[in-house]
Amino acid sequence: MTNNATVAVRTHDTEDQAAPSRWRAAGRQFGVVWSNTKARIGIIILAVFVLVAIFAPLLAPYGASQNGFARSADATGAHWMGTTAAGEDVLSQIIYGARISVLVGAVAGLLSTLVAVAIGLSWGYVRGWIAEVIGFIVNLFLVIPGLPLMIVIAAYLQNGGIAVIIAVIVVTGWAWGARVLRSQTQSLRGRDFVTAAQFSGEGATRIVFREILPNMTSLIVGSFFGAATSAILAEAGLEFLGLGDSSIVSWGTILYWAQNSNALLTGQWILLFAPGLCIALLAMSLTLINFGVDAVSNPRLREGARRKKEATA
Repeated sequence: MTNNATVAVRTHDTEDQAAPSRWRAAGRQFGVVWSNTKARIGIIILAVFVLVAIFAPLLAPYGASQNGFARSADATGAHWMGTTAAGEDVLSQIIYGARISVLVGAVAGLLSTLVAVAIGLSWGYVRGWIAEVIGFIVNLFLVIPGLPLMIVIAAYLQNGGIAVIIAVIVVTGWAWGARVLRSQTQSLRGRDFVTAAQFSGEGATRIVFREILPNMTSLIVGSFFGAATSAILAEAGLEFLGLGDSSIVSWGTILYWAQNSNALLTGQWILLFAPGLCIALLAMSLTLINFGVDAVSNPRLREGARRKKEATA
């Protein structure tokens, strides 16, 4: 009885010690990312967009669809970016539009990464006919052009709301990440710690998700940022083509309605420039953060940056 209690206490102490160590490791990795100038700029830009999306009702001077104003008006003190052809405040729509892009980028990027992780790790670890079947499916999705497939699916499921847009992006956006993760899994499969786990009798699922997966954290995070960037651009493109829900307020639908109202011909270039700039900045912020994530997974980049800083000093 005493031995069991002692073992339980030791196990509890070990778990308590492991939790702070995980937090310290995460803090060190964030410090590496933050030390990269490009990644630091990306984090700041992304934080601004996330805060704007969260506090949009407080920041926007008017409602997203409030349309009781003069139509196609120029910029004034009451409407800093003018109004649309439907009499809506452009600045308020830009602020509210951040919600859709941030939501789609986060959800679609996360779901695409989860699918890529599950398929990529399984494909890299298993052998035989199962690996061949998975490889055939992945290669099929890689060979099919992503944009035409996305347009076809979105057109078939038109007016299904933002959930359909996210589903289309996930279906067409997981294959490349799965292939990258499969290559890394194959390189880790022959390591000593994996061999030791196999000899100890651990199952394939436990080995993949408890032994191999933790060693691919930075690669998975980088895959998420890449998938989120693609999702943001894809959502804006589909909405601009009119294949999404045109009743919602997003940067893509702003571009769609600006095109329909011939904004350039009427001199309202801000209707195209403002949402296009926001889309570019949000996508650029995720790309810049990826530079810092690469430094976490590749120590040589950290050494190169440190030497360059020392040489400059």
